Amino acid sequence: MSRVLVPLANGFEEIEAINIIDVLRRAEIEVLIASLDEKMAVKGAHKITILCDMQIRDVNIDTLDMIVLPGGWGGTLALCDDANVQHILKEMDKKGKNIGAICAAPLALHKAGVLKHNYTCYPSIEEQIGKDGFSDENMVVEDGNVMTSRGPATAICFALQIIKKLKGDDKYLSVKTALLADYCS
Repeated sequence: MSRVLVPLANGFEEIEAINIIDVLRRAEIEVLIASLDEKMAVKGAHKITILCDMQIRDVNIDTLDMIVLPGGWGGTLALCDDANVQHILKEMDKKGKNIGAICAAPLALHKAGVLKHNYTCYPSIEEQIGKDGFSDENMVVEDGNVMTSRGPATAICFALQIIKKLKGDDKYLSVKTALLADYCS
């Protein structure tokens, strides 16, 4: 079974996190939700609280197939500043493992030095990352082992692309059809 880590920090974007977790679990992908500190309940940008499975410091990188960072400005800044998250991103990149980020969270990939040339993100975040390689034409951009997406409205399409990458076309089409997500390519 594929295993994906979704770290959450206070101020995360709920639509992105929940859509990613839900859609991946529909594809029978194990999703580990990790808190950045000892508090297992993490509050999102719109005051929705999520109960995490574990603390980020307890993550075993060798058991992961992918890490996916949801956006939300407060959550993104915490992901940028968290030594554990930054270490996991760097180690996963060194091992060629898959890395994903949506909305503002590609900034955390940039800080870790793992964001590839071609990427997308929430409008205006590219100004902090650098406009070279930025695209605002696609909902999801893949470059090597890194996948990025634009924001809340693209979260389902982003999660479906993660399914395609980890589980293949058949599982992708099955989940996409069940979700009525014909707008995702």
